[in-house]
Amino acid sequence: MILAAGRGERLRPLTDQTPKPLIEVAGRPIIEWTIESLVGSGFTELVINVAHLGQKIIDKLGDGEKFGCKISYSEEGEVGLETGGGIYRALPLLGEQPFLVVNGDIATDFPFHTLPTELSGKAHLVLVSNPTHNAKGDFSLAAESVSNEGGDLYTFSGIGVYHPSLFDQCHAGKFPLAPLLREAMEKKEVSGVQYSGFWLDVGTVDRLKELEQRLLLKE
Repeated sequence: MILAAGRGERLRPLTDQTPKPLIEVAGRPIIEWTIESLVGSGFTELVINVAHLGQKIIDKLGDGEKFGCKISYSEEGEVGLETGGGIYRALPLLGEQPFLVVNGDIATDFPFHTLPTELSGKAHLVLVSNPTHNAKGDFSLAAESVSNEGGDLYTFSGIGVYHPSLFDQCHAGKFPLAPLLREAMEKKEVSGVQYSGFWLDVGTVDRLKELEQRLLLKE
């Protein structure tokens, strides 16, 4: 699942008429780079949630055939349901096995094919070194176990594998994902890995420019 329902407030006015996932970087929408990477790692069925200007995303990406995959959409209305509520709404499209969720506003060369297809707990998170905009970090990692506290804290990358049972006690509506993860961590049900390769949260105009320069240099 690619999360693409965010309003993109930090990128206004760019996002007033264009949904954040369709902002172009090096000649292509941000979300297309993510789709290409997922398909290259063997993912053939994608779910994308949409809210703000969501029809533009649907019109642009279509059914996924041109990318070599099948795309289904989870429509949330104009306001959106936050990360937790958005995933919960999409569960009928995601099936009964663990599924991958990727934030639609990150850029990375993470090898998605290395993620586990089975979980011993409720979630498996990819953590990265703390960027300047999140210097304090989010979660601790020790012996592949992720917790709320402990030694060094790392930043959650926006890449995670979740078991549907993580959402068993949830109800339809708008709610965040983090409290569910923290509750699962207290029960030692969250594993993780640290990734030291390229990762960027494309949340501001400056970081958008940084990504564009990187992609153009690779061409």
